[in-house]
Amino acid sequence: MTSIYTLTTWVIPLLLCVILHEVAHGYMALKLGDKTAWLMGRLTLDPRKHIDPIGSILVPGLLLLSGSKMLFGWAKPVPVDFNRLHHPKRDMGLVALAGPAANILLAIVFVLIWRLILAVFPHDSQMTAWMVANLRNGIGLSLVLACFNLLPVLPMDGGRIVFSLLPKKYANIYQESEKYGLFILIVVLFILPSMGLNIVGWFIGALYPLFEGLLNIFM
Repeated sequence: MTSIYTLTTWVIPLLLCVILHEVAHGYMALKLGDKTAWLMGRLTLDPRKHIDPIGSILVPGLLLLSGSKMLFGWAKPVPVDFNRLHHPKRDMGLVALAGPAANILLAIVFVLIWRLILAVFPHDSQMTAWMVANLRNGIGLSLVLACFNLLPVLPMDGGRIVFSLLPKKYANIYQESEKYGLFILIVVLFILPSMGLNIVGWFIGALYPLFEGLLNIFM
């Protein structure tokens, strides 16, 4: 059975990672002309505004209780009206990129705080161990979340970025795939892995070392 101690060292950083990811989308949208998230009060770190009962509580809770080696979850998506952006096609990509970028920056902040804690607090303290566990898990979760969201499948952030970069003719064709996006994600997340083809695992495995290498600069 997962202890309260272990539970907090995963749930706290997970909530911070997914909430900051969504707030970054909304903040970038605000800067580029869309006030939807701001008007709905979603540009806040208050968990009550972002927690999704299934993605923020049920799914990660079940994964932890089952002893899964992988923890995953999500917050309620921040609403963005792409038509209100100054340059909808271009700015859509910037709004999408803001989420993964925020996770990478958060991971860097976690590394710096980790270094500070080890320099200030006694290493044999239980509180120190708890804080370090939160930071270590937060780093891993931040990088995995950034990698996962960069999957080039609409409506994922990676899909939005691809759409933004493609010439208009091909972007419109690519956008048609969004109606099948959920089905595609179910296939690559569940069906293909059961057949021995873990595309998502390969994708994250390819990107993760690149982001991890960036963190080494701050170690």
